[in-house]
Parts: sequence; C-alpha cells; structure tokens
Amino acid sequence: MKCLGMDLGTKTLGLAISDKLGIIANPYKTLKYDNIDSLINEVLEIIETEHIETLVLGYPKNMDNSLGSAVERTESFKSLLEEKTDLPIELIDERLSTVEAENILISSDVSRKGRKEVIDSVAASIILDTYLRRIER
Repeated sequence: MKCLGMDLGTKTLGLAISDKLGIIANPYKTLKYDNIDSLINEVLEIIETEHIETLVLGYPKNMDNSLGSAVERTESFKSLLEEKTDLPIELIDERLSTVEAENILISSDVSRKGRKEVIDSVAASIILDTYLRRIER
C-alpha cells in the first residue's frame, strides 16, 4: 500500500511517499502554491504517477487540543481532495512535527538554507511515519 503524506502550510505543501509495502516514509518534495485548485491538480498528478493508494494529511490542532484557522484550511483542502478522488484520506495529529523535522535537520548538520528547502517534506514524512506505525500489522 503506497501512501502519500502531506503537511499543508499557508504557502507550501510538504509531501512524503511510502515504499510499496507501506513500511518506510521518505520525504518526496515541497510544492509551493498561490492557488488551491492548481495545488489540488498537482497532487492528483502525483497520485496517478506514483500509484498512491492512501492519502495522509497532517491535522494541525493547537497545543491545547483546540481547533484554529489552520484546521479549517486543512479540512477545506481535504474536502476539495475528496471531491476529486475516491482514495481514503486519513488525518494525523501533526503537533510538533515541524519542530521534530527542524531538530532532525539541525542534528544532521543541514544548513539553514538547506533546512528551509526540505523542512516541509521532512515534516510530511514524520506525519506519514506516524500513520504507518499506527497501522503496522
């Protein structure tokens, strides 16, 4: 089962893809966007090209477990995806995934510029890994 992990920001969408067995999550790429419809189309192309079977979307709850504007943006994105694909879309709590990604990149001695380029896809891989560990057989 090949999965696509997604970390939605206000201007970028970090992506991660699992292996065919759904065991390992790897950073894939970061998409920059101005228009949500064009972003949806790019994601649909990746789904087709990479033969994705499950979508995993980070759910950005606040630290106190409340729901804010980031959750509204994520739910809207999820609804738009659901209109265009029949694939299951799983929501995974993403609190601190970006902080964890930053720490991983710093400990790997990645430059500040390098971190900026890959942090969203690394955060997406953390979200996807959380999902994969949850469904582990």
